[in-house]
Amino acid sequence: MSTLYIDRKDLELRAEGQHLALYEKGERRSTVPLTLVERVVIRGQASLSTGVLTLLADEGIGLCVLTGRHSRHAATLLGKPHGDADRRIAQYRWYYESTERLRLARLLVLAKLRASLRFLERAERRRPDQRLPLHKGRETLRGLMRTLADPGGAATPLDLSRLNGLEGAGGAAHFAAYAALLPEALGFTARNRRPPRDPVNAALSLAYTLLHFDAVGAAHAAGLDPMVGFYHEPAYSRASLASDLIEPLRPKVDEWVWRLFA
Repeated sequence: MSTLYIDRKDLELRAEGQHLALYEKGERRSTVPLTLVERVVIRGQASLSTGVLTLLADEGIGLCVLTGRHSRHAATLLGKPHGDADRRIAQYRWYYESTERLRLARLLVLAKLRASLRFLERAERRRPDQRLPLHKGRETLRGLMRTLADPGGAATPLDLSRLNGLEGAGGAAHFAAYAALLPEALGFTARNRRPPRDPVNAALSLAYTLLHFDAVGAAHAAGLDPMVGFYHEPAYSRASLASDLIEPLRPKVDEWVWRLFA
């Protein structure tokens, strides 16, 4: 996935054949072939024409616009939608099938916990000096995974509310171990956002935003409704299916950010 990230003030993006051209004060600074671009991310006071929007849409290249100091996701341009409406109809039917919805949600959370466990295993091989907090995190994750693997054996019946609690416990264990991997000077002690209060949380928030943008585009291209998820409840202006899709991928993002700061 190749990203064209534009964050300089007063840049203008123009369409020139099968290229995107970057202009500053009327002077062309560089060009990028469309064949090398799979998404465009704009942050700040850049400008572009409707010709650029049309070209990006025709080529299936997503556009994500971020605003504000903390890179809040403001707008999205997606390519042409999938033509099969039957997929969305089936998606809506599954949403209203409570048993099927719970099954899909459980699999998503289980996949996220498994990905987190594998990350902590890899992290311990690289940081054996932090074996104790990493081992503690792994044991918590394994216990949660056992509960999800056999929900019928739990004392409390599994529903979406309890599933959310189990995922939250996994996230707390994950980030407690994660904090042990990072230099104290970075100030990371736990996950926080809106606004993120340290460089690591800022990087995590931006990475999650871009991942969510990709998930919206993937759902759209597959003919699914990004707004209707199975684990995350639909809410006004929230792409719940995209939020579902990125859950198992979050530990991969966390690992990538850790390696940036390690």
